[in-house]
Amino acid sequence: MTLRFRHVALIGKYQQNAVRAQTGGVGAATPDSMLDGIGEFLKAQGCEVSTLQGDESVPPGRYAELSLDDIGQHCDLGLVVGGDGTMLGIGRQLAPYGVPLIGINRGRLGFITDIPLDHYQSTLVPMLSGEYEEERRSLMLGQVLREGQTVFEALAMNDVVVNRGATSGMVELRVSVGRHFVANQRADGLIIATATGSTAYALSAGGPLLHPAVSGWVLVPIAPHTLSNRPIVLPDDEEVSIELVAGRDASANFDMQSLATLAHGDRIVVRRSHMNVRFLHPKGWSYFDTLRKKLHWNEGGS
Repeated sequence: MTLRFRHVALIGKYQQNAVRAQTGGVGAATPDSMLDGIGEFLKAQGCEVSTLQGDESVPPGRYAELSLDDIGQHCDLGLVVGGDGTMLGIGRQLAPYGVPLIGINRGRLGFITDIPLDHYQSTLVPMLSGEYEEERRSLMLGQVLREGQTVFEALAMNDVVVNRGATSGMVELRVSVGRHFVANQRADGLIIATATGSTAYALSAGGPLLHPAVSGWVLVPIAPHTLSNRPIVLPDDEEVSIELVAGRDASANFDMQSLATLAHGDRIVVRRSHMNVRFLHPKGWSYFDTLRKKLHWNEGGS
């Protein structure tokens, strides 16, 4: 077999390390035997295997540990073993380097980690030799502006969400798209989602599905006070601005992984990033197959 990818970064649920640090180390991490088995499989195929520095789910000393920057510069493939949240986090961080990613699902839905764990060997063998489908998913760049100055900035692959506080009432948001005022909206919050994020929180809030090939976003209100306030599909080449007019303890989050506390008058500005994330799928992969499986379409049909 002629390998298309020779140096593979094996990435597990590395974010659990940060959670443990925030809780004072409660629940010590133990090496993941399944992750180790995947690493040994990759080595048997002739791949050099490295892991993310500090990832405690990987047995210590078994593989070379690389920083994120080293992975971006020296690895030609990232193999992510986890759920969609793991892929979202590492996808944003590796986007500047253009490293392609393959996802093995160990989470629940697995919209973007689409290879079943029990079929990874038979699926990966042809992919490692170059038989795969590639797609690119866009990213959003979100900024929080306070008195004209950027006080927070983050990338998002799924969505940027402006939310009310946990114990407060609705927020009032002034929404503009490009140079055009849209409306002042009173709601529990507002979601700006990419096509990737249209199957996440936006879908739960009643938003439409957006095919990844469509260059657009969905703007979805969360529990709006005015029932005629409906989701809308927007072009992603326009800047979306959301100003916090009223509401207590409001916040903006980016992929549910980065959080900014908001003050009255703050503007959340979202635009399309020049970076994107490269996903590799098995040959013959289809977005519609994913929707059928994950959303249980056609149940009882042929």
